[in-house]
Amino acid sequence: MGTAARASARVLVMAALAAGLPPVPSALAQTAARPCGSGGCTDAGSPGLAQPAGGAPAGGMSPSGGAAASGRFDFYVLALSWSPGFCATGGGSKARAQCAAGSGLGFVVHGLWPQNAHGFPSDCGAAGRSPSRQSLETVRGVYPDEGLARYEWRKHGTCTGRSPTDYFADVRRARDGVVIPPGFQTPHEDQTWVPLDVARAFAAANPGLRTDEMAVTCRGGTLEEVRICLAKDLRGYVPCPEVARASCRGGGMDVPPER
Repeated sequence: MGTAARASARVLVMAALAAGLPPVPSALAQTAARPCGSGGCTDAGSPGLAQPAGGAPAGGMSPSGGAAASGRFDFYVLALSWSPGFCATGGGSKARAQCAAGSGLGFVVHGLWPQNAHGFPSDCGAAGRSPSRQSLETVRGVYPDEGLARYEWRKHGTCTGRSPTDYFADVRRARDGVVIPPGFQTPHEDQTWVPLDVARAFAAANPGLRTDEMAVTCRGGTLEEVRICLAKDLRGYVPCPEVARASCRGGGMDVPPER
């Protein structure tokens, strides 16, 4: 409120008092009743209901900090799960077919995830769209099973702004664009790898990819996933410090062979 407006408000209040009338609440008084902090202004009459600074709606953010609005994200993360590692760390009871002897699975797609520099969107709502049989057929052999493909669409695909068919086409294109290093193509015996060496092997097999554009994760000392950060158009790689921080640190980890 400007100086002239404050002076005018004070004159009105003084005139009302002189006439024996209750003072009219001024804009100055109303403003004083609405304390503002770094997160915006809170209505004193409605405790707990805050309007974020900038007028943005109070909702719209996932618990992880990503914008829930479909299509609003910075880049993709292609998560490649080492199937034998998944099966060796408790996955066998969840995915019997994937972990059965003779399945012959190595790296499989866990998901293609929209990601922000900080946090990620999830569960953005399908607006009545669910994957058709035809769209699911396009990723047969990319995911280890259809149930995971359906789950990944609900959890992550709905946040891309893409149709199920287009999203799954992007999943296949992203997977086809990554070369698996020779040491992981058809391993038939147990190996020990340092996480950084795994990252370097992927960088060597994929020109343009750097170790700070991926994460190598483990669980219980066993290789779990390689997560590669891709541009939104899937035509290149991007640095992703928050994702890369999930990498395992330290010494060797077990890399079990294909089943």
